[in-house]
Amino acid sequence: MLDINFIRSNPEKVKKGVSDKGYDPAIVERVLKVDETRRQLISEIEKYRQERNKLGKDDIEQGKKIKEMLRRLEPDLKAVEEEFKNLLFEIPNLPAEDVPIGKDESGNKIVKTWGKPKKFDFEPKDHLGLGEILDVIDVKRAGKVSGTRFGYLKNEAAILEFALINFAFDILTKEGFIPVIPPEFIKKESMRGMGYLEHGGEEEMYVFEKDNLVLVGTAEQAIGPMHMDEILEHKELPKRYVGLSSGFRREAGSYGKDTRGIFRVHQFHKVEMFSFTKPEDGDKEHEYFLKLEEKLVQALEIPYQITKMCTGDLGHPTARKYDIECWFPSEKKYRETHSTSNCTDYQARRLNIKYKDGKETDFVHTLNGTAFAIGRMILAILENYQQKDGSVLIPKVLQKYTCLAARRAGFKKISPK
Repeated sequence: MLDINFIRSNPEKVKKGVSDKGYDPAIVERVLKVDETRRQLISEIEKYRQERNKLGKDDIEQGKKIKEMLRRLEPDLKAVEEEFKNLLFEIPNLPAEDVPIGKDESGNKIVKTWGKPKKFDFEPKDHLGLGEILDVIDVKRAGKVSGTRFGYLKNEAAILEFALINFAFDILTKEGFIPVIPPEFIKKESMRGMGYLEHGGEEEMYVFEKDNLVLVGTAEQAIGPMHMDEILEHKELPKRYVGLSSGFRREAGSYGKDTRGIFRVHQFHKVEMFSFTKPEDGDKEHEYFLKLEEKLVQALEIPYQITKMCTGDLGHPTARKYDIECWFPSEKKYRETHSTSNCTDYQARRLNIKYKDGKETDFVHTLNGTAFAIGRMILAILENYQQKDGSVLIPKVLQKYTCLAARRAGFKKISPK
């Protein structure tokens, strides 16, 4: 959440940021109004408490009056505090100053392109066509068992999944990231602390009301709350994690999008980066995450472009976000496979995560970034490495992570250069 002192001092700036993100700026005035009521109640209650502390033993009647006033006012304050917190949580993080202004994805800016799409001397197949021919993707049986937007990864595709995971962990642990396998259920309070429940966010999630638990959509949602209500030492920062988890998403509102194949599914695996850092290092850390994502994709030799998201395409807790979009030959276009976001101190305030430097404490900044959305990267490999005879090559960097089974029909080892 935003600092209420900042909102009080900069109401017009906050309104503009809220509006640029596509939300109703009237929420700012509502917060300030409730905040004023809240402060008046706090002042009044404090006045009565001070009077009570000054009473002598003989001031029985006055003591009773003060007690009665406090009995009435304290529940009012509790109710106003709750309303204040709920309204404050509705205000999104403000976009960074360098973020392009736009209403939706049409306002996003391409900032870099890497690699040249391969020119095939045959009509390239899409990932599902390849997957079915090679018997590595099965959506028909998944539909029978689980319904739409599910798929089985089989044979070599399953082996490629573990290869991508091992490759990402090798690279990132060498960079000092702490490996972690986080819980895939988290409390609703934890998800709210991460800033993903507001403005219809819950519609995207699998929520278990009876247990007050939510299935995560990515490892970051379980890693962020790890240090809630903690004070980290400044020498620990940046504190970086690389986590592996399943992701679960309802894909609400995606009716008719990517219905063929398994590009957009309800369940997938993802290797995610997460960092807690000092405020002054947040922007530098964001660029570092983007460079790591590029390093991973470049190692696979898959062409991509980097898109800087505009204000209207930023999530609720996000101040700045980049997407990496890999080339998909069958569609002749780039598709999102990675993202990295700087959430500044927005999540840390909600989760109460601070760091200590000497006697001073301040809120950390949090950042996240995709190492690999495993399923989508397998699809990108299938399409970009397909051969005229219907086989698919294994990217050279993954060969040491694959076993003999991955060299059977449909997959061929690339000869060392």
